[in-house]
Amino acid sequence: MELVRWNPNRNRYRPHYSFNNLLNEFFAPRDQSDDINMTDWNVPVDIYHDADNIVLKAALPGVEKKDISVDLKGRVLTLKGTLSSEAEVKEDNYYRKERASGKFERSFTMPGDVDPEKIQADYKDGILKITVPRPEDRKKKQITVH
Repeated sequence: MELVRWNPNRNRYRPHYSFNNLLNEFFAPRDQSDDINMTDWNVPVDIYHDADNIVLKAALPGVEKKDISVDLKGRVLTLKGTLSSEAEVKEDNYYRKERASGKFERSFTMPGDVDPEKIQADYKDGILKITVPRPEDRKKKQITVH
């Protein structure tokens, strides 16, 4: 299975990273109390497979179903959406704000050509479950020994 996960921190530990990105990190929004970079927000996803399907489960608490989009282009499955923030509370009334809001996007490379018509997506209790049938050439085949 060839699933590729993009990691925004992958270059952070290379020697030239800190100098090249000094200005980018200086202007990035940060939570003043914990120094958490709010631009690093990423949707947590569990991925597993069984005999017939690849299953992705994404935790999207507070996201409405109408704000979620799942697309397949070639072998790349893309999950997009928007988490709206609560508009009733003014910023100066917060003691602490740790929940992220805004747009998110995750992309995953599927192990082969999958049929987009057979992909199922269900959203319940803040968990998005995407079921992708495994391509025929990747399924295990029992070979009879004669």
